[in-house]
Amino acid sequence: MTERTPLLHYRLSTSVNESEPRPPPAGQAPEQHPGSPRQRSTQQRQPKKLSIFFGVVIPTLLSMFSVVVFLRIGFVVGQSGLYQAIAMFLVAYFIICMTVLSVCAISTNGALDAGGAYYMISRALGPEFGGSIGIMFFFANVCGCALFVLGLVEAIVATFGVPEDGTAATTAYQVLPSGYWWSLLYGTGVALLCLLVCLVGAHIYAKATFLIFLVVMFVLGTIFVSFFAVPPRTVVLPSSANPTANGTGPVFPTTANFTGFKLDTLLGNLWADYTVDYTTGTTMTFATVFAVMFNGCTGIMAGSNMSGELKNPSYSIPRGTITAVIFTFIIYNLLCVLVACSCDRVLLQRDYSFLRDINIWHPFVTIGVYSSTLSAAMSNLIGASRILYALARDDLFGKVLSPAKKTSHSGNPWVSVLISWFLVQLVLFSGKLNTIASIVTIFFLLVYAAVDLACLALEWASAPNFRPTFRYFTWHTCVLGIVGCAVMMFLINAIYASASIAFMLLLLLLIHYLSPTSSWGYISQALIFHQVRKYLLMLDVRKDHVKFWRPQVLLMVSNPRSSVGLITFINDIKKSGLYVLGHVQLGDLNTLPSDPLQSQYDSWLSLVDHLNIKAFVNLTLADSVRHGIQHLLFISGLGGMRPNTLVLGFYDDCLPNDKLIDPSLSTIQCTDPLGPLQELEQQPPLFHFSSLRGSSDRQDYGEFGDGKVLGPQEYVAIIADAMKMLKNVALARYFNNFDRAQVLSPPSSSPGKGAVYVDVWPVNLLRPDSSSYVDTCSLFLLQLACILNMVRAWRKATLRLFLCVEQGRSVRGSEEKLGQLLKELRIKAQVYPVPWDQQVALHWQRQGEWGKKQQSQSPDTTEEEKKQKAEMEEENEDDYVNSFPSNATRLSDDYLSAVNKLILDTAQPAPAVRFLYLPRPPADTRRYTTYLHQLELLTQDLGPTLLIHGVTPVITTDL
Repeated sequence: MTERTPLLHYRLSTSVNESEPRPPPAGQAPEQHPGSPRQRSTQQRQPKKLSIFFGVVIPTLLSMFSVVVFLRIGFVVGQSGLYQAIAMFLVAYFIICMTVLSVCAISTNGALDAGGAYYMISRALGPEFGGSIGIMFFFANVCGCALFVLGLVEAIVATFGVPEDGTAATTAYQVLPSGYWWSLLYGTGVALLCLLVCLVGAHIYAKATFLIFLVVMFVLGTIFVSFFAVPPRTVVLPSSANPTANGTGPVFPTTANFTGFKLDTLLGNLWADYTVDYTTGTTMTFATVFAVMFNGCTGIMAGSNMSGELKNPSYSIPRGTITAVIFTFIIYNLLCVLVACSCDRVLLQRDYSFLRDINIWHPFVTIGVYSSTLSAAMSNLIGASRILYALARDDLFGKVLSPAKKTSHSGNPWVSVLISWFLVQLVLFSGKLNTIASIVTIFFLLVYAAVDLACLALEWASAPNFRPTFRYFTWHTCVLGIVGCAVMMFLINAIYASASIAFMLLLLLLIHYLSPTSSWGYISQALIFHQVRKYLLMLDVRKDHVKFWRPQVLLMVSNPRSSVGLITFINDIKKSGLYVLGHVQLGDLNTLPSDPLQSQYDSWLSLVDHLNIKAFVNLTLADSVRHGIQHLLFISGLGGMRPNTLVLGFYDDCLPNDKLIDPSLSTIQCTDPLGPLQELEQQPPLFHFSSLRGSSDRQDYGEFGDGKVLGPQEYVAIIADAMKMLKNVALARYFNNFDRAQVLSPPSSSPGKGAVYVDVWPVNLLRPDSSSYVDTCSLFLLQLACILNMVRAWRKATLRLFLCVEQGRSVRGSEEKLGQLLKELRIKAQVYPVPWDQQVALHWQRQGEWGKKQQSQSPDTTEEEKKQKAEMEEENEDDYVNSFPSNATRLSDDYLSAVNKLILDTAQPAPAVRFLYLPRPPADTRRYTTYLHQLELLTQDLGPTLLIHGVTPVITTDL
């Protein structure tokens, strides 16, 4: 691992955006904290880190000069002409300047570690973008290294190679055999030399590059002097520039002129003249020439790649990179002008080594070519190894890259260097520089676009912690950089560009689904927050319309272990609306050392992920369950996204079943006295919920609650509170064992031959004397059943609507009226008339019995009968006095049991779920227990059932 930064850098890294400490890889010593004795001894052994000049300016200059300045400047002018050549450099430098501004902004926003552009992108955009772009940048550096090696081989063969066509050598030192396999051998040797230097370490590389820098600057000086000092001369073109000189094809000139500064020469080089490239045999275009030229601009990340070796990356990278960019831009344009004024077009097109032939001393240019290309190759190789090491250390690809984590005692990632060198060796089989120039250019353009995207995302997210000290950028420069990179990618080669983007997106998806969660932060979350806040402010509740109503559900859950079936079912019924899982924990914050809910969020969010539902989690601390639910109904949601429907489990004695048992832990036998606690800590967050209560405890407000924390009185009061707050209410019963997959895929041998039914009873069964199918609550039942039927998994289910009718009423008329209503509401359902005269008779029989008892009470009535009479009189008085509707009328248990049996016997085969009408709780709170008892008798043994009460209109027949 590389040496730690100074103390100031360390403090910045711990407070700004440094990633959390990583565990040491296998086979590697643990990472030491700054200031520890072992770390101090390591710092004493390691050389000092690099300064701005040695670490940024020199690598960037050498990478940007490299091949283009010595071997391709004439190629660019000769093919495209002076005007288009300058235009190419302007476009290229405009793109890279936009990118440099983004690099400077990100690099001055906090502490940087090893990895360069990958580190910046991953910490800015998150692991998905960072990992995918990091791999692309790694491949770009690998291909760039191979490109520079091939450029060096081309220069060596041009100087020392024997002509391939068998003609006699023109100089005594042309002794090296030529050909594809010989060139591959020479390239392998150069790559091995780069490997040896990079294995020693970055500091040896920095010293070597300084010497190379001096040589290159001296050679550039001699080139500029040569344009003025060397007299006009005739240059013999290389034999490979005339491959068809045997008379079977067009004959090209064998010589060309260096004319010195002449106006005619300049005029002849102003406009483009694209011809066949004599090294590859393909016809050049603006895009192919630009691709080759742009490789002279791809070195802007050479300094960023050394971020782990710099003393102060945030200070050095902006200043060093901008200095190198300005210097190279001036040199390139001066060379273009001088070449266009003094060299024939034929010389520029047919001899890529012409600068050697017109120099005051030929070996100078040869030395410069060898030095610059070798330095650029080493720069790309060491940059690729550092990127691969950073990727491996971040564990984004698991064990695939784990060997690349290994480092030497001095911190040099030698395994990463070897892997990078091996891939470079594979790329060398391509054979020609111009062959891979397009691929390298597209890779680098993609990375530059990603850097601009990272800066743009940080700027648009308006994150308070994004405050770089470099302020000479705006979101406009980022957009221009992205657009410029994208346009040039597709102009160069649309197929390569599309394949590169597709490969990057594939990597992005793989990392998103397979890599562990990181602690770097996700720019997507910041952008989503920014946009959601804006749209929430635009979501005006005053503009709500019934046509666009959707259920927004608050489902109260105490222990998810027994509520999995209900949670998944409500997820189906929400119809893209808001879905909130609510939980109330009893307690008083005054008596607690800290908020106990903070540690529970991970478990609840893991539950949401495990069940693959789209829900939020809202937890609250209260002195009672009723007050807690009031809190959640008041404060859940924001703006127009607030729950409008409260769902509770039913209050009964059903024994819950644990649906979150981890089978891998159920067989563990622990003998340690602290075993249960340790076992709980070892479990994933999904299994941190408390165990279920025993059979002796009473089922409270559904599938959530601990034994006796809630009584029937408080449970019904919660229902009444919700209705007072104009919230729709649903009570869910018998969902403990609900299995969505099993319900929706019944065996074909079952009654109904595998059909799935959803039953709706849109009548208030507790008020048979005032039954109506078109009130708000009945229509709400129809709406929810229809919504469930619209969900993809429930589309094959059949809606059955049961119409309760009495003798003396027109059954056909009621059925037709209801059918017409369903047609207007666009609800497809089967209507079944259900006679219930016997059940209604039981109801009226009870009314008559109570009336007779009131009239026939004798003076010698017993005390018990007097008490019963007083209660009945009080009930009658309440029915008339209370303006709040009371549905807890005098209903006998016989009537409720008869209605329950009617539902069971009529609905055959049994449905997957039933929707029943939930009447309002009585106005008299003393009758809450009776009301709950009536609901229990009504829904006895019905299977999964929703008792629903709607308080707001949710359905319309208008367009």
